[in-house]
Amino acid sequence: MSVATAQSPWYKHIWPWILIGILTCSVTLSLTMVTIAVNNPDNLVNDNYYEAGKGINRSLDRELLAQTLMLRASVHLDELTGEADVRLTGNSRPHTLELNLISPTQPQKDRKMVLMQSSSEPDRYIGQLTDKIEGRRFVELLGVENGQTWRLFEEEQISQDKDLALGDEAIQGAEDLSK
Repeated sequence: MSVATAQSPWYKHIWPWILIGILTCSVTLSLTMVTIAVNNPDNLVNDNYYEAGKGINRSLDRELLAQTLMLRASVHLDELTGEADVRLTGNSRPHTLELNLISPTQPQKDRKMVLMQSSSEPDRYIGQLTDKIEGRRFVELLGVENGQTWRLFEEEQISQDKDLALGDEAIQGAEDLSK
């Protein structure tokens, strides 16, 4: 007599459930990653490289104007009062300056402020910060002289009670232009 082997149904075995679990996790994680990618697009990508390349020349023109005017600036950010104090030396004294503190990776942490010239000290400009700023930033100081915009731009590490010096480094990318 033959003995019939009783086989249990597939859903009572562990291996089909392990395979189903792996597939379910893969689909769930894939959909989660797609949702995150769609809801949080990358802001650092530039679609028009030609225009960005042309912008480098405009930027260098502004920095070369600042160099021609022999501009230097000392920036002090007071953490306690939130005051931004800029001392400008050189051959330009606009009534207002624009100070931009740009985060290299997080646009929501960028800060822009207008600095007003002090009436008692013509080389001093004062503005107000809205919050505490620390870490690596691109510091950009803009002013206008005779209808032309000049620019001091450097990468700085901002920390408590440390003055930032702008205009003391060579202009990157302009080494060949001075020849």
